[in-house]
Amino acid sequence: MEKSFSESYKAAGVDITAGYKAVELMKKHIARTMTEGTASDIGGFGGLFALDLTGYERPVLVSGTDGVGTKLKLAFLMDKHDTVGIDCVAMCVNDVICCGAKPLFFLDYIACGKNVPEKIASIVGGVAEGCVQAGSALVGGETAEMPGFYPEDEYDLAGFSVGIVDRSRIVDKASMKEGDVMIALPSSGVHSNGFSLVRKVFDVEHADLAAPVPELGGASLGETLLTPTKIYVKPMLALFEEVAVKGVSHITGGGFYENMPRSIPKGLGVRIRKSDVKVLPVFRLIQERGKIAERDMFNTFNMGVGMSVVVAKEDADKAVRLLNQHGAGAYVIGLIEKSEDGVVLC
Repeated sequence: MEKSFSESYKAAGVDITAGYKAVELMKKHIARTMTEGTASDIGGFGGLFALDLTGYERPVLVSGTDGVGTKLKLAFLMDKHDTVGIDCVAMCVNDVICCGAKPLFFLDYIACGKNVPEKIASIVGGVAEGCVQAGSALVGGETAEMPGFYPEDEYDLAGFSVGIVDRSRIVDKASMKEGDVMIALPSSGVHSNGFSLVRKVFDVEHADLAAPVPELGGASLGETLLTPTKIYVKPMLALFEEVAVKGVSHITGGGFYENMPRSIPKGLGVRIRKSDVKVLPVFRLIQERGKIAERDMFNTFNMGVGMSVVVAKEDADKAVRLLNQHGAGAYVIGLIEKSEDGVVLC
């Protein structure tokens, strides 16, 4: 590596030695994520993972991919890059868990205008933290320095997760029926969706992101908006072991109206009393400042509910108790009924 250097490439804006330094700096973060199946070290051409199929009769691999979106603009403005990696992991593993799958490993992709090794390592540190929270190994990734395509101080971040579930244990909404109960798992904030609207509402490029905001309990707007997405993997895996789960929705872009119906079969819907939804203060502030209609709020943001779970009525108390033993803060939010409307907020 020490002999690999191109003066011409550097003159064009790409310093390959910065890439080597970034890899060295990120190794300590990646080491935190190593799980039993990890079969490769950072720096190879592919990430290797040895599958342990003990206990699986018909194993099915489940994959999910996503990015962080324009929430990254907040990271640029605040020059804080150690949490957006958690968002990247969360957006992928929270999708994978909806099928009942255990996330096994993760890979990330960072594209930047200029490779600043310390910044790249900070981003990967966040990715590693997300992987630790998900019990997933970070087995590889890619950093692409793209001068002229991205501004020097900006980057994009995306990744993907691969999980596993036995075919017999895939969450199947076909078993859902009238009278079943929907449980809410609270979000940590805006998570990583709707930031194009958030940025417009607060005019973040010109706002004082560090100033305390009374409506947010004295927290700053910047730290509130940059709060990383909550990862639900561990409480959900515990729930799958003990309770027959009939449907799971990751509440992302599209809010309640788009995401909840994805886990509910045709002919059924969920009735939710708005007074039962534990709406976070940040959403009240967004609605007030932006003069946004209530329906648009519930059709854009998670409103304080990051994931919803449907179980039989007789299993609801046990499900809430199990989830809360793992710090989920779960509570009953709605009732499944015969409906063609998907979600009814009353």
